[in-house]
Amino acid sequence: MRTRAAYGDELDHAPLHPEEEAAVARAVPKRGNEFRAGRACAREALSRLGRGPVAIPRDTRHGAPVWPDGVVGSITHCQGYRAAAVALVGDILTLGIDAEPHEPLPDGVIDVIHSTDRERAALAALAGSAPGTHWDRLLFSAKETVYKAWYPYHRRMLDFTEAELLFQAPEPAAPDRGTYTARLLVPGPLLAEGVGPEVFTGRWTTRGGLAVTAITVPNGP
Repeated sequence: MRTRAAYGDELDHAPLHPEEEAAVARAVPKRGNEFRAGRACAREALSRLGRGPVAIPRDTRHGAPVWPDGVVGSITHCQGYRAAAVALVGDILTLGIDAEPHEPLPDGVIDVIHSTDRERAALAALAGSAPGTHWDRLLFSAKETVYKAWYPYHRRMLDFTEAELLFQAPEPAAPDRGTYTARLLVPGPLLAEGVGPEVFTGRWTTRGGLAVTAITVPNGP
């Protein structure tokens, strides 16, 4: 797997391929800059994977990146940060990354994402044992990675209610990172022979004012 991250406006004015221009033709400047930087990160990551400077257009149905044949990838952006991760399908079956500012969700957003009773109880327990982490924001971010990892195999939106996500308590020696599991509550196709999408496992970290989450599913043991 190869990655590229950019901080601030480092790549916000990177050129786009003609096939990508339509995606931001009517976008506000902020959205256009994020899109440009995300595509630039993705192209640099692809070059590190040995792939040429190809266009990465948007899926016409839901706007997901369309990767070259034999490649899986994910792009994320938030205030002051843009990143992409790519891998060959022979190594990684699917992946999803997401970054958010490490701060509490705005009032009411936790209701919008329709967290389950079990998720809410787990977040309350974690807030008591590890109060330095904004667990509601991590839940939002981690659910984004579930959708990004799931979408290429199903090609439809995944509602927040269709996956139940639970964090493992971080180790006292490493309170700024840990793992999570996501149980899919809807059926889906196999990712590979014998590999179903029922449960994803991921990792999270909170550093530099960011909450970053990621899921990867290896192709093989």
